[in-house]
Amino acid sequence: MSEYIALKNQIVKYDNFSLVPIRIEDRYQIMKWRNEQMYHLRQEKLLTNESQDIYFKNVVSKLFNEKYPEQILFSYLNGNECIGYGGLVHINWVDRNAEISFIMNTELESTEFTKHWGIFLTLINIIATQELNLIKTYTYAYDLRPMLYSALEGAGYIQEAKLSKHKKFDNKFIDILIHSKINE
Repeated sequence: MSEYIALKNQIVKYDNFSLVPIRIEDRYQIMKWRNEQMYHLRQEKLLTNESQDIYFKNVVSKLFNEKYPEQILFSYLNGNECIGYGGLVHINWVDRNAEISFIMNTELESTEFTKHWGIFLTLINIIATQELNLIKTYTYAYDLRPMLYSALEGAGYIQEAKLSKHKKFDNKFIDILIHSKINE
């Protein structure tokens, strides 16, 4: 397992679930989920095995050796099975804040969305506060998945901003909602 030099503790756990530094062996599964869920991601085109390999080689692999990486990514595991991935992205080390990013196995979205978002938020908050001493974490989401907002609010996030008619989706303009949590 690769380790982030920016973290003292590499693994956080809750029951049978854990976040571990993103594993190379999960890259194609992650690619599949990203391609299936492009509608809510800032991803403009389908990923390929080749593009995913290049991304892991040129971007992800370098994150492990940076004291202040721009992002810290994790495989989200149930036991040893990867069922999602995410992390802290757009980390601002000066202002001590970061955006949260998370996607799960597409097949789990309809039945276990709130459960896994809740667990992921609990785990990523441990990393954000105890490992990185971040003051604020936030999400930036297209207004397409109402279950997301209840999961965020259940974890103590508040809607901080609404960017009205900010994203073109299916030939209409939709809002972007920003939820945040101040970590005291």
